[in-house]
Amino acid sequence: MGQRYIGAKSKIAHEILQEITQLVPTGGTIVDLMCGTGAISLELRKQNYKVTAVDVMSQACHITKVKILLSKPPLFLGFKKYMIKNNEKILSDISGYENIIHTLNNLKPIKGYFWKEFSPDGTPRNGSTPRKYFSAKNAQKIDAVRAFVQKLKKEKALSDVEYSLLVHDVIMSINDVANIAGTYGHYLSKFVTRTLEPIEFKLTQFENRGLFKGHKIINGHAEKLASSIKADLCYIDPPYKKRQYAANYHILETIAKGDEPIAEGQSGLRNWWDQYSDFCSKIKIYDAFEKIFREMKCDIFLISYSSEGLHSKEVMLEFFQKFGDVSVREFAQKRFKSRNEIAKETIVEYLFCLKAKPEIKLEKPIIVESEK
Repeated sequence: MGQRYIGAKSKIAHEILQEITQLVPTGGTIVDLMCGTGAISLELRKQNYKVTAVDVMSQACHITKVKILLSKPPLFLGFKKYMIKNNEKILSDISGYENIIHTLNNLKPIKGYFWKEFSPDGTPRNGSTPRKYFSAKNAQKIDAVRAFVQKLKKEKALSDVEYSLLVHDVIMSINDVANIAGTYGHYLSKFVTRTLEPIEFKLTQFENRGLFKGHKIINGHAEKLASSIKADLCYIDPPYKKRQYAANYHILETIAKGDEPIAEGQSGLRNWWDQYSDFCSKIKIYDAFEKIFREMKCDIFLISYSSEGLHSKEVMLEFFQKFGDVSVREFAQKRFKSRNEIAKETIVEYLFCLKAKPEIKLEKPIIVESEK
C-alpha cells in the first residue's frame, strides 16, 4: 500500500507542473497550500522552485518535509551517541540511518497503546469491542517503535528532520499491514493475508534532483495562514467532498503526534475537530477560499477541483470569477476507490487558473447565498 491518500495528485502532477511553468519561471516561490502527500511539492522542488508547503495534518507535513528537504539520509549522530551512552549495539559498517532502521526492526514488542486500542487482543479504554486495524503482533511492534522514537526525541537525540523521517517511515510501513479498505475511517471485519505479515520498517529512497534550500513547511489551516504567506503562485488542492481528512487518517495523525489520545467510538477516532476543514462544507468553502484570495500576498491561484466535488464546475467558475480572470482546463483522472467500493473508474479533474484583481485586497467580503 505504501501511500494512498484521498485526492492525491501524483498521477496528474505533470499536467499541474506544466501549467505552473507557463505562469511562473523557475526559481519562483510556489505555495502548495494543502500539500497532502507532498507529490506536487516534490515535483516543484525537482523543477527548482522554492516551495512553501502547508497542511492542517501533522502527518502530511512530516511526509512533505522529507520529500522536499532531504536529498540524502541525515547522519543520525545524536542517535549514535545515545546508543553508545546507553551501551546499546550499533553496527560499524553501515550508516546512521541504516542503523536506526535496523534497531527499529529488532525492538522487543510491547503491549502499549496501539495493542490496546487497535488490535483484536486489546481492551479499548471506552469499552468498545476490540478493534482490528492491526494484528496483535504488529500492534505490539508499532508500540515498541513509537516508544523508542519518542524516547529519542525526549532525549534530544533526533534533529527535527530526522524525527520527520522516522514518522514518514513508520507511516509507510504501517500502511502496508493496516487492515483497512483504503482509509482509516474504519477497519475490515476480517484480516486479509497481507495484514498478517510481520511489519517491516524500510529505508526511504531520496530524490536528489532540484533545489534543496529555501523551502518551508507550515502546519495549520490554509485560510488562517494566508495573510502570512507571500508567493508568485499558490496551488490549492482542497478536499472535494464532505469526508474530513482528519477523521479518515486519525491513526496516521496519532503516529505523527506521538501521543495517546482517547480513542472514541467503535472506529477509535481521536478528537480531530481542531483540524476540521471548512472546504468540506458546501457553505463554508466560499468564505475559506475568499479569505485566501484576499489575504495572501499572491496574484495567481491555481485550483484543482473535481466532477465529484461538492459543487459543479459551473458554480465554482462563477464564484472564482468574482475575484479576477479565470480559465479552466479539464482532464480525466482515475478515481480514488477503497477496496470494497464499486463506482465509476474515472472522474473529470478541473484546473482553474485565477489571476486575481488587485482591488480584491481592498473590497468588502462577497456574500454568497447558499444553494437551495
